[in-house]
Amino acid sequence: MDDLIFSLNATLPIFFTMVVGVILKKFDIFNDNFLSSLNKFVFTVALPILLFQDISSTDFIKNWDTKFVIFCFIVTLISVLISYLVSIFLKDKSIQGEFVQASYRSSASIIGIAFVQNIYGNISVAPLMIIGAVPLYNIVAVVVLSFLKPEKDKINIETIKYTIKDIITNPIIFGIIIGMVWTVLKIPKPIILDKTLVNLANLATPLGLIVIGASFDFNKAFKNIKPALMCTILKLIIFCALFIPPAVFIGYRNEYLVNILVMLGSATTVSCYIMAKNMGHKGILTSSTVMLTTMLSSFTLTGWLFILKSLGLI
Repeated sequence: MDDLIFSLNATLPIFFTMVVGVILKKFDIFNDNFLSSLNKFVFTVALPILLFQDISSTDFIKNWDTKFVIFCFIVTLISVLISYLVSIFLKDKSIQGEFVQASYRSSASIIGIAFVQNIYGNISVAPLMIIGAVPLYNIVAVVVLSFLKPEKDKINIETIKYTIKDIITNPIIFGIIIGMVWTVLKIPKPIILDKTLVNLANLATPLGLIVIGASFDFNKAFKNIKPALMCTILKLIIFCALFIPPAVFIGYRNEYLVNILVMLGSATTVSCYIMAKNMGHKGILTSSTVMLTTMLSSFTLTGWLFILKSLGLI
């Protein structure tokens, strides 16, 4: 019961923040122009700073575990490939890029860390999981959303050049690279700078959630309900069922196993929607998946925890 209450406390506030966006749009407090500007701010400023803060504040050299980082990386990469293979069978190819991203990409650095802290009282090996998975999340997302844009021409030299440019100039990738360089070189952060960056980083998630809610079109969402449900099943059930047994076989237990669980089975991250919208996609499938996985992950994560505890693995 405690695990269920925690899961609800961790995920329902996120869902209700999106509902606030729906209400604000309903009462015409937000208009489309304002939402467009807010969306751009989150994508180009708040989210890159959030990623920079997460990575630059992680002392991963001291407690480095190469085997665990590689495991997280490989599992994430296989998840991406499975998502892509499933997406091939979609009738509507215009949502293929959104489907792939929404299926594999977790909110591991937000909900995941909170989940681990609640169980162990600290972030445990979460930074290693983040390093193994989150940069790949973002890099692959840029590639997928670039190559699988709606109404885009067939892949050719110009398409490849355009995609490489998208990756190099993408603010999300920039935030990751600067964060990694910062922590490797151990560059100090003056208190004034750190607090300013924290303030800006703290805007990313709530504003992103509000934008999702305000931009959510219930009529259009129901048109994509089947692919959204497919994304949700992949995200919350299939990947956990596929990769947790090998993790147990390798020997991972306790905090390592919990980190693998939240990497695989936590809700689709809010930044999926921000990136999709800013890279030429409609975002309807993504917002639907974010809302569904956020609502249901409370119960699925609790179920997975119950199974792992019952087997004496955590």
